[in-house]
Amino acid sequence: MRAALLATLAAVSSVAMTPFAADTDLIRGFTPESSRVERDWEAKFKAIPEPSRMREAMRRLSARPHNVGSPYDKDNAEWLRDQFRSYGWQTEIESFDVLYPTPKERVLEMVAPTRFTADLNEKKIDIDPTSGQSDEQLPPYVAYSHDGDVTGPLVFVNYGIPADYDELERHGISVKGAIVIAKYGGSWRGIKPKVAAEHGAIGCLIYSDPRDDGYAGGDVFPNGPMRPSQGVQRGSVADMPTYAGDPMTPGVGSTRNAKRLPLDQVTTITKIPTLPVSYGNAQPLLAALGGPIVPAAWRGGLPITYRFGPGQARVHLKVESNWNQKPIYDVIARLPGTTEADQWVIRGNHHDAWVNGAEDPISGLVAELEEARALGQLVKQGWKPKRTVIYAAWDGEEPGLLGSTEWVETHQDELAKHAVAYINSDTNGRGFLGIEGSHILENFINGVEKDVQDPESNVSVWKRNQSRTISTGTIEARKDARSRADLRIDALGSGSDYSPFLQHLGIPALNLGYGGEDGGGIYHSVYDDFYWYTHFSDTAFVYGRALAQTAGTAVMRLASADMIPFTFGNLAETARTYVTEVQKLRDTRFDQITEADKAIDEGVYMMISDPHAPTVAPSRKVAPPQFNFAPLLSAVDSLGRSAARYDSAFSRGTVSATSAQMATRAASIRAVNEHLLQAERAMTTTEGLKGRPWYRHLLYAPGFYTGYGVKTMPGVREAIEQGSWSDVDGEITRIAAALNREATLVSQLAGELAR
Repeated sequence: MRAALLATLAAVSSVAMTPFAADTDLIRGFTPESSRVERDWEAKFKAIPEPSRMREAMRRLSARPHNVGSPYDKDNAEWLRDQFRSYGWQTEIESFDVLYPTPKERVLEMVAPTRFTADLNEKKIDIDPTSGQSDEQLPPYVAYSHDGDVTGPLVFVNYGIPADYDELERHGISVKGAIVIAKYGGSWRGIKPKVAAEHGAIGCLIYSDPRDDGYAGGDVFPNGPMRPSQGVQRGSVADMPTYAGDPMTPGVGSTRNAKRLPLDQVTTITKIPTLPVSYGNAQPLLAALGGPIVPAAWRGGLPITYRFGPGQARVHLKVESNWNQKPIYDVIARLPGTTEADQWVIRGNHHDAWVNGAEDPISGLVAELEEARALGQLVKQGWKPKRTVIYAAWDGEEPGLLGSTEWVETHQDELAKHAVAYINSDTNGRGFLGIEGSHILENFINGVEKDVQDPESNVSVWKRNQSRTISTGTIEARKDARSRADLRIDALGSGSDYSPFLQHLGIPALNLGYGGEDGGGIYHSVYDDFYWYTHFSDTAFVYGRALAQTAGTAVMRLASADMIPFTFGNLAETARTYVTEVQKLRDTRFDQITEADKAIDEGVYMMISDPHAPTVAPSRKVAPPQFNFAPLLSAVDSLGRSAARYDSAFSRGTVSATSAQMATRAASIRAVNEHLLQAERAMTTTEGLKGRPWYRHLLYAPGFYTGYGVKTMPGVREAIEQGSWSDVDGEITRIAAALNREATLVSQLAGELAR
């Protein structure tokens, strides 16, 4: 595949492809004159970040475990503050007090048909010097699991997502009163206990199957990068699709005197005790299961026969946590702007980790540090951004986006007035640039991508991504990559610190990071450390440098553009694809339910033969009626027309303008920029999504049953997926209204630019 990709890259690069040729002078949002100045500063900036400095910063930051509440977490925050200050930034630490449970007691044992007691700890590996810091490491657990002491039959539920329970139902298997065991993957980990509890389970185990995250992918650590048999993925299982941040202070910052919910009223804690385990501990449990053999798609990589259960296997699970409040430390650094200082460009990466966290998050944080150092040097050389630049190192991301969310909620009135955009990174590795974000930034980030060189192929990272898509993408994706001016970016779900900015406040956001050529299996384990990263990931830190160049260039352009470089044609086109998708989803659900009911009529389902197993018969579902998608189609058309007018007026206003002309139009340009701040906000609503009002964006949200995975047009899409037929037309109306608000704003901006 690699050889084919390089061949395609060479072929594509050798062809003059006019639609993709970046203008060597003009940058969107800049005049020809200011573009030349900007490119000069960007060239100086890109030459500054040093891989060797990133390596040493990672060594320092990941030297000890630095989870929330640990001494080294605070120590790192203070060190980061001092680094930013040494670069010339105005820097402070903002602290919040958050609910952060830590493990008090964990027990997992099989009590029948034989006894087995799980060793719930990860082992020291001698060659890896930090893997043995057991006096400081949090043992494997998941935060915000309900306390409980339960014993029951064990049932295997594959990935534990709703579709898996449909399969169980078809086989007549119930999990009511049982403990379920689910594989990591398929959805975010917090979905697994959530869905299990909805189906009556009393406990949940989550393990990393080696087919997905272990020896099936290569040699295991320390001989290779993959997860060893004793490796465990920690994490949060809080119901973040309901709201992010401190579970006790939804919607408000968790400052010292904040009003907090009583613990028994917090809705985002799991309903059942939950524990993560290694595949070494999972194997004897799974091997003891009875019942039918699972479908081929459910089978993992362990040398056992995978069965549904329950059979004779019974498991005892006990989870108890210390439910304490802990301080978190957000490091906030500022470079004041000049002419538009009240507009803020914000950049962030978190600094806390489950253990040592070299890959997650330090690989992204060291790139951000080098950006900050480089920008500080530019200021000393005379660079003056028009807009204020804010760099943040967030704390408490791992348990539930705590640091970013509490900061956003505390400063939400200011951010609503001043924030231009938020640029996030998290982990970083070797490979291709991954981009997700707001589609009003799609054209902008494509421009940045074209102006950063990939350190391995020596072409732009844009060209490398285009070549990969042409080599390995779907037919439609290949067609787009050859003919569309911009490569498509994915929408944002959740899982990192962009969520409160975009989905709560409607601030345009991007998430950036390199990867795809450094697969590994140490995520959230004690083996995510300096030794692993420097042997198996971006070992020379050249992609750390590329990330610094990419995100830093994006910050510079947003901070210095004469006019904020949002575009709306890409948004309109993408929104149209979402409408097509939800229309097809309705038809797919109709066919699925009709076929399922036909199978029930014909008695084509299996009942498990084990006399000790609980059984259920498949239930009938009501097929969806026809829905009125006309308001959505009309709104998308309106937005497309407004976007075309705006882009035409925008180009006329900057392509031929001189600095003197721009100066005479300063008041008008400032008014346009101020109105542009509302462009993403227009697609939010104060009422938020049904059942989870913290999420206010009507176009992008984490899925209620996917967590990290995005649901676009979530009100309509999830109403159809969940069979809430009476909600669909109302959600169509709400999303159409948001798109019409956007179209009206864009049309007004086009008129202002034309004048």
